[in-house]
Amino acid sequence: MAVLTDKVAVVTGGSSGIGFATARALRDEGARVFITGRRKDALDAAVAELGSGVTGSVCDVSAAPQLDAFYRTVRDRAGRIDVLVANAGIATAAPLGEVTEEVIDSLFATNVKGTILTFQQALPHLNNGASVILTGSTAATRPDEGLEVYAASKAAVRSLARGWALSSRARGFRVNVVSPGGTRTAGLLDLLPAEALEQAGEGVPLGRLAEPAEIAAVTTFLASDAASYVNGAEFFADGGYAQV
Repeated sequence: MAVLTDKVAVVTGGSSGIGFATARALRDEGARVFITGRRKDALDAAVAELGSGVTGSVCDVSAAPQLDAFYRTVRDRAGRIDVLVANAGIATAAPLGEVTEEVIDSLFATNVKGTILTFQQALPHLNNGASVILTGSTAATRPDEGLEVYAASKAAVRSLARGWALSSRARGFRVNVVSPGGTRTAGLLDLLPAEALEQAGEGVPLGRLAEPAEIAAVTTFLASDAASYVNGAEFFADGGYAQV
């Protein structure tokens, strides 16, 4: 039997990259999946590819009213949330001396404010025993040059998970973080030139970048009952990049 049969899962930022791979993996394990994205065209394409069992809603996670509307849709159609994957995030390269207020505001609005609101607005809908998984980054541990502000936003996500995990006893959920290393998503491919991507892969002990499905597999484990005693932890899926 699939490990998430009869579960209801939410994945923010699910229209592409790691979020899309996660939605596919959760669906394949039997979950009914709701995904969000900011671009309707990309979201519609994702839902069409994922097929039945997956519902998409246009939503900016940094806007509380949009999240409220999204969660009302989940409640009306499914009644609860068993798995919440706060994955929506952005990355912008900005070396010291070239960091603008716009870069700071956009990174922290989506990666930090968006993560807080995604979890907080979901609280009334979380089922007892729900698994909450936040998407972090190895950048929080080993920030590359030019990604310091992005790394700071992901360090905040890790800190939030530690604090929120303390509420598990009273609120009946557990909170963990999956921190990917360099992953072959459209976002990374657009961010870095081909030469830099090749160098990034060579810098990983496994000798390559990750595929989105490899990150999704870790998230799926944390969503399952096999991880029922895992709480407040950070799982690195980085090929050893930030470990050795």
